[in-house]
Amino acid sequence: MSEDGLGAVPPDEVTPPAAPPAEEAPLRGVRSLVGDDFSFADAIGGVRGIVESTVPGLVFVVVFLVTRALVPSLVASAALAVLAVLVRLVQRTPMTQAFSGLIGVGIGVVWAWRTGEAQNYFAGGLLANVAYLLAMGASALAGWPAVGVAVSLLRSEPMTWRTDPALGHLRRRYHWATWLWAGMFAARLAVQVPFYLQGADGVAALGTAKLAMGVPLFAVILWLTWLLVASPAARAERPDRRPTPQR
Repeated sequence: MSEDGLGAVPPDEVTPPAAPPAEEAPLRGVRSLVGDDFSFADAIGGVRGIVESTVPGLVFVVVFLVTRALVPSLVASAALAVLAVLVRLVQRTPMTQAFSGLIGVGIGVVWAWRTGEAQNYFAGGLLANVAYLLAMGASALAGWPAVGVAVSLLRSEPMTWRTDPALGHLRRRYHWATWLWAGMFAARLAVQVPFYLQGADGVAALGTAKLAMGVPLFAVILWLTWLLVASPAARAERPDRRPTPQR
């Protein structure tokens, strides 16, 4: 017995406190389309995601305008992209966004260096927009709207919405959302290609347009897509109304 008259509990019978539930990882990028709510900050990776996505390109433009020299501009941009990956390696945080940014910067750096043309730093991004535009349009015209395919895969759901008459409303939403993305890629090309064709004189305008139509426009289109396919109103039309993942 203990001094207060209560029996002592053997150490091996003491129940350890329950561990706090692990915090769900935020839904980023297209994964935000399966969430019950939408967070702009989470969708684009927060402030850190914005910095990693925009600073290398911004530094390239600034250094080029100041020095009018291609090599220092490329070195500064590449160094920042590499630094972002190294910091994430040291901190052991997810590297997807920083690594994809490094690949994009690397393509731009190599292309501009090989051709000696500063505007070619952005050529890879323009070609990527062409590819995405064609893919979005082709998928919608073929009856396999890319947004619907992506959302179905993320939810691990069958793609019966393609042929089931009862799911026509869902099919239409996927088509609208896919054409919305096609419109974004087309708008980027319509604005940025003329600046690209101006050569080195258009680098400042091209870089500014790329930044303005990059992460900010991507986030807006992602939110509009969420409204179409994952918002409470959209989920209410789903016959099964399955709960979607929480963040």
